[in-house]
Amino acid sequence: MFKSISIFSGTANPELAKAMGIYLELPIGKAEVTRFSDGEIFARIQENVRGVDVYVVQSTCSPVNDNLMELLVMVDALKRASAASITAVLPYYGYARQDRKASPRTPITAKLIADLLTAAGISRVVSIDLHAGQIQGFFNVPFDHLFANKVFLDYLRPKFAAELPVFVSPDAGGVERTRAYAKRMDADLAIIDKRREKANVSEVMNIIGDVRDRDCIILDDMIDTAGTLCNAARALKEQGARRVFAAATHAVLSGPAVERIKASPLEEVVVTDTVPLKQAAIDSGKFRVLTVARLLGEALRRIHQSDSVSSLFE
Repeated sequence: MFKSISIFSGTANPELAKAMGIYLELPIGKAEVTRFSDGEIFARIQENVRGVDVYVVQSTCSPVNDNLMELLVMVDALKRASAASITAVLPYYGYARQDRKASPRTPITAKLIADLLTAAGISRVVSIDLHAGQIQGFFNVPFDHLFANKVFLDYLRPKFAAELPVFVSPDAGGVERTRAYAKRMDADLAIIDKRREKANVSEVMNIIGDVRDRDCIILDDMIDTAGTLCNAARALKEQGARRVFAAATHAVLSGPAVERIKASPLEEVVVTDTVPLKQAAIDSGKFRVLTVARLLGEALRRIHQSDSVSSLFE
């Protein structure tokens, strides 16, 4: 379909990269990623990329540091092989929660990751639903920030065609995202006010909005330990919600997340394949995975052909 373009995949998202390649009618580039006995990562590009626009698909999800280092090594190998440009396609941007100094003598690691990627030789970044939008400004190269809302809405519209749900923001920070969904479906909005006592522990305090006898969909950019999500689901049920669903782009699912969701009143948790779903989550029967392959593939097509990417979301 295209000339002088190649997609390479790290070990984090091989199935997603393959699906993107199918959409673009392109094979995945040949690369070998191995480790020395002490754990050092080694990458060898096994085809000619001189003068080629290269896209490397790699989420920096768990194991975060291994996947990040693998990406950096692959980018360096491609740069030294004289690729014309190297675009880092990060469906999930790890370390995104460390986007500011929340307390004295702490790092801004999201900026550090940006510096590392730029130093390695990337020409552009593509990512989906950043935890903090200002991360785009940490880069001095073009950054295409994509949104998974179209993927979710294509699934939710027919599912809730008979009666519109209430879209629920699990905290004040997610109101803008939740309002965007509610506006596109002409649905109602609710907000959960909570106080976080310490990292990864949350306490639901109050619900702003009417959820009684309504189906509710909690929206978030990621599910990590699922404490916030499950507390929100219980609070909605206590306020008379009929059924509670959740939709989140990145299924990080660390620690006790899957067990918490299994024990919660959540009917279904809809996620995307920006992060490969863990086997325990698949076995739970509560998760529905939507693919972002078409979204990413179309974005790459438009980038390569110098077409508008923002018009994807109009």
